[in-house]
Amino acid sequence: MFVDSHCHINFPELAERREELLAAMAENRVSHALCVSVNLPEWPSVIAMAESAPNLFASVGVHPDYEDVDEPTVEGLVELARHPKVIAIGETGLDYYRLEGDLEWQRERFRVHIRAAKQTGLPLIIHTRSASDDTIRILREEGADMVGGVMHCFTESWQVAQAAMELGFYISFSGIVTFKKAEELKEVAKLVPLERMLIETDSPYLAPMPFRGKTNQPAWVRHVGEHIADLRGIPVAEVAEATTANFFKLFARAQAAA
Repeated sequence: MFVDSHCHINFPELAERREELLAAMAENRVSHALCVSVNLPEWPSVIAMAESAPNLFASVGVHPDYEDVDEPTVEGLVELARHPKVIAIGETGLDYYRLEGDLEWQRERFRVHIRAAKQTGLPLIIHTRSASDDTIRILREEGADMVGGVMHCFTESWQVAQAAMELGFYISFSGIVTFKKAEELKEVAKLVPLERMLIETDSPYLAPMPFRGKTNQPAWVRHVGEHIADLRGIPVAEVAEATTANFFKLFARAQAAA
């Protein structure tokens, strides 16, 4: 069985297809999926999706790309995280690719999430783009190794992966790893130990080959796992077994709720 460790099936284009998505997951041997929060106004739809099926979970957090929103507080995140279906804090992190100017607000928001994770004991879901040095630095400064987490939709170098794993983080690969031009990322996928690896779809984005360009869905995480198995020259069952076990090890609350 596979697990989709990161998706956004509360987004309208997927939420209206919930029954179809769940059926496709079952057909493709995808047992569970984590519906990830990107902002607080939409968080009710995230938790409602998680409550709608026993094999769906939720996180709580505000994505670094969201400007001009009410800033999350440690206390607010901790309160929302009391819900038994919430198994992680995030997604959070830094993104210097889409935004310019003084981004100190983004770094402070990141710190708030790390502090909330430490209070709740829940792991972090990290988004980083064009900001790996600051991301690793802040994780270290805030003691994020106390809770660990996952570097979601990983596209960085092997050196960044090593630094994250030293802090207790897992490395999660999305459909990007199946893209023909992702040569460097494919090499990273060969090097990351199976015991530190997760797989995801980031639905509705980043559909893997052979579905690139289509609306992604959790069922297609299987193709990510199959591609990594091909890259490493190992049976796909090894990737499925390891990444599923890693999911429930990292997200311990999911094990209790599953």
